[in-house]
Amino acid sequence: MNFYYVAIQSNGQTVKGHIEAGSSVEVLEWMASQGLKPISVKALKGLEIKGLQSVFGQSINISDKVFLTKYLALMLRVGTDLFHAIDILISDFDKAVVKAFLIEVRENLRKGRPFYTTFLKYQSVFSPVFVNLIKAGESSGSLEKVFGDLSESLEKEKDLRNKIKSALVYPIILLVMAFIIMILMAAFILPRIANAFAETNVDPPFFSRIVFGVGLFIGNNILIILPLMVGAIFGLWYFLFKTDFGNKIFTRFINKVPVISVLLQRIALQRFAATFASLLKAGLPITESLETTADAVGSEELKSALLRISREGILKGVTVGESFRKEPYFPKVVVNLIAVSEKAGHMEEVLETLSDFYTSEIDSSIKMLVAFLEPVLLLFIGLVVGVLAVSIIAPIYQLVTVI
Repeated sequence: MNFYYVAIQSNGQTVKGHIEAGSSVEVLEWMASQGLKPISVKALKGLEIKGLQSVFGQSINISDKVFLTKYLALMLRVGTDLFHAIDILISDFDKAVVKAFLIEVRENLRKGRPFYTTFLKYQSVFSPVFVNLIKAGESSGSLEKVFGDLSESLEKEKDLRNKIKSALVYPIILLVMAFIIMILMAAFILPRIANAFAETNVDPPFFSRIVFGVGLFIGNNILIILPLMVGAIFGLWYFLFKTDFGNKIFTRFINKVPVISVLLQRIALQRFAATFASLLKAGLPITESLETTADAVGSEELKSALLRISREGILKGVTVGESFRKEPYFPKVVVNLIAVSEKAGHMEEVLETLSDFYTSEIDSSIKMLVAFLEPVLLLFIGLVVGVLAVSIIAPIYQLVTVI
């Protein structure tokens, strides 16, 4: 068994590590022989992953997967056997959750189990595409090529995520700043102005009275309102992104926003082309490749289209090109290229070209999205500030007139 231990050395320094032993007693005996004072010893029975979280409170993220695949591709290319490559990775990785996973991979290899089975066990971390590519590569003896392709596709996915995150940073900062300004003005500034007018016995305009009333209410109940607002935001986020019903509502809504819907379609098509190409290159049958790709595209509409192409088209003897032609989701250029490449026998190359094309189109869509969001948010902030300014200036002008 594999154990994860935490201990204190004679100089007082804390050490952590992994060791193979028959029982925790053997681990404690070994620690005593090394002059270590044990703090904790835990048997590693796998990652025990729930979702993406492990017993270590960490997760295997896309950067870890990029490093794993790139490193394994390199090690296999220079002639290192798989078992030795895993051994080297275990010694190189400091991240406990990755190290625990690799130890389990090594143990399964030692027991004669197929390499892909450990990845299959953790489908919440490793996608069906990832697992099927490794399985196909292991069967055909082309793991080096599979790991190289996986590394490239994961790098592209990582770059895409980073681009989207970077593009959204400025709009999110604007939104947060607007929220903070509104709360500060409503909770602290408006109540003081409202009280000042109350002392003058001058009735502000109706609109100003409404704004002052809201400000007084927020100021008097700020300790109740803030937690409620945070809870409401978290609840809305959970409903929209963690529940099927909420996610369907959110997806339906954003697909009606022109700029966002175009971006989402291009992302889905890029994933389709890249994934489908990788699976076909690995030697998987076309129907199995389509079924696996359907789970990876991140679009329910495209997923349904791919499943229909596989089950109602190709399995019933319809050509790939004709099956794609029946689905309105795909642009004509994609359908025509797939139909031509099917006849020419180089579909994988055409799909890779499509993937590169949509990658560049995604960059353009992200720039368009930022150009769309910035003026909308600035207009919103200007509207809020304008409403507050008018509600304050109007009664001040009235007060000056009275005096």
